[in-house]
Amino acid sequence: MSEVNEALQAIKRGCNELLLEQELVEKLATGRPLRIKAGFDPTAPDLHLGHTVLINKLRQFQDLGHEVMFLIGDFTGMIGDPTGKNVTRKPLTRDQVIENARSYEQQIFKILDPEKTLVMFNSSWMGEMSAADLIALAAKHTVARMLERDDFHKRYASGQPIAIHEFLYPLIQGYDSVAMKADVELGGTDQKFNLLVGRELQKHYGQSPQVVMTMPILEGLDGVNKMSKSLGNYIGIHEPPNEMFGKLMSVSDDLMWRYIELLSFEPLSVVEQWKKDVSDGRNPRDIKVGFAQEIITRFHNRAAAENALAEFEARFRQGAVPDEMPEFSLPTVGDGLSIAQAIKLAGLTASTSEAMRMIDQGGIKVNGEKVSDKGLLLKGRDPFVIQVGKRKFARVSLV
Repeated sequence: MSEVNEALQAIKRGCNELLLEQELVEKLATGRPLRIKAGFDPTAPDLHLGHTVLINKLRQFQDLGHEVMFLIGDFTGMIGDPTGKNVTRKPLTRDQVIENARSYEQQIFKILDPEKTLVMFNSSWMGEMSAADLIALAAKHTVARMLERDDFHKRYASGQPIAIHEFLYPLIQGYDSVAMKADVELGGTDQKFNLLVGRELQKHYGQSPQVVMTMPILEGLDGVNKMSKSLGNYIGIHEPPNEMFGKLMSVSDDLMWRYIELLSFEPLSVVEQWKKDVSDGRNPRDIKVGFAQEIITRFHNRAAAENALAEFEARFRQGAVPDEMPEFSLPTVGDGLSIAQAIKLAGLTASTSEAMRMIDQGGIKVNGEKVSDKGLLLKGRDPFVIQVGKRKFARVSLV
């Protein structure tokens, strides 16, 4: 049992809720490799560090000798998971799903061992299900139970529409567990209802119910909202090393510990020692640097991590600009080109209004000089180095 207890402690690291822990202990005690499931709808082509909280946990299960089943919800992705949404979520087209799924397969093996990972697609079984089969599946759950889900309940109470197909989503996710014979399913805290549906359906189909493990939703760089590409507070796992390093170093000292708990592969004993060192006066920046290098090494390599640190030190301690940056040739409009237009056209902000806000906040520099005039016109043929915030640079020439 000592091996089971050690495995359990590793598995529970960073876990929000484990239902039911005793069932997991019993499954571990059998000594057989467990079938560990986690599903991802390919709703966007790129993964960020928030997604990797679950993938890291899958890797821990692999290291303990268990079988990881990485489910790409190419069928459910065309429904659109309504979890946490107060409106019906727009379904993806088949082409979008296929393109995003292909991208996911390429990215997950930066963490998971490809030799120990079974990539599955729920269209494999859902695509063969007849209308009669789907009706039989729908008969195993009630509308009353569906309305217990928080987002459905709120929408129903406020008179907002709920489409019938949205009720199918948790049923199909639950049926995935039946088709895959899952022993354990992982999901974010916002997935708890769907994961529990899987347990109930497995009982209906005569299977041992899966253990449900929910993982926290990682906050983004703002420390408030969940990490999301749409909110711009994310760190993509395909981002250049220097960009990743700068973003990780911008994380607050308090939030740093949460990132380390959920994203670092360092043993808990090491993390506890780091906390003790900081309480004894060590600069938390040193811990942050080491953590940032660990993440960049994982998704790039050690040399890239070292170069990113050197670049960061040069840029932020010595005020240097990077040697390499995107270059743009932009057309002159009238007497010149407005600074806001130049910033937008160079891709440094999404809009000219955002560029204006950045100027008001003192976040724009041209050739090292802070810009305060929102009406500034760039003129002449010499290139301009435009800096937005701490990490975004572009070299702009007018033509």
